[in-house]
Amino acid sequence: MSSSVQRKRIRKSPEARRAEIVATAARIALTEGLECVTLRRVAEELSVRPGLISHYFPSAEDLVAEAFSTAALGELDTLLPAERPDGTPAQYLARYFALSSGEAYDDISRLWINARHLSRYRPVLRERVTRMELASDDRLETLILDGVARGEFRTGDARSAAIQILVVLDGLGAHANSDRTDRPPAVARLALSTAERALDLPPGTLDAPGATGTLPLEYSPTEAAEAAVPRAAAATTVAVTVADPADTAAEADADA
Repeated sequence: MSSSVQRKRIRKSPEARRAEIVATAARIALTEGLECVTLRRVAEELSVRPGLISHYFPSAEDLVAEAFSTAALGELDTLLPAERPDGTPAQYLARYFALSSGEAYDDISRLWINARHLSRYRPVLRERVTRMELASDDRLETLILDGVARGEFRTGDARSAAIQILVVLDGLGAHANSDRTDRPPAVARLALSTAERALDLPPGTLDAPGATGTLPLEYSPTEAAEAAVPRAAAATTVAVTVADPADTAAEADADA
């Protein structure tokens, strides 16, 4: 007589499932574009039914906006961390510029170009783009004010200095899809020279050897986005039925 042991079905908690969906959507946004972030596409990546994705994000527009803001927050937290215990403001600013170039930064530049274009027609995305732009302004202004307080920078208008720097970086990033091998050195260094001028630093300060101290210089936009996904639940799976009956039904549909 044959026998079998019924395996206990392990279902992810609503928090873990939502985090998984958002991380997947952000990865698609970074590698393929926001237009490719659809309920069906995310479902295919996770090997679930589209109904599960729509349970957490009834509107695809909300998922697109969440994908963008998660990737943008990952960029912000990595390039301009709010907590800076391992170096001086000048070193963190130098690190910011060191990471604001190369293939990894081109990916995030393309995402911003993509988001700003689509936000013309998508109000939910437009609100997220505006929110992340202001967050970047705030974060860089705070770093500059810290440097002023420590005597490393000199400026009477930290907000203006921050916006000048970000505008130049955005302008240079707009060419992320172009061949820039013949870009003159003065243009390639335009963001650095703008910052040095705005903060009363000697030319060459921010990219001099050792300018970043011992701060890490690795950056992966997809890993940064995944780390930025809010994770309300520490555990990634639960062995009990979730509290919301709709969650249970949606998970069951996904497992079917």
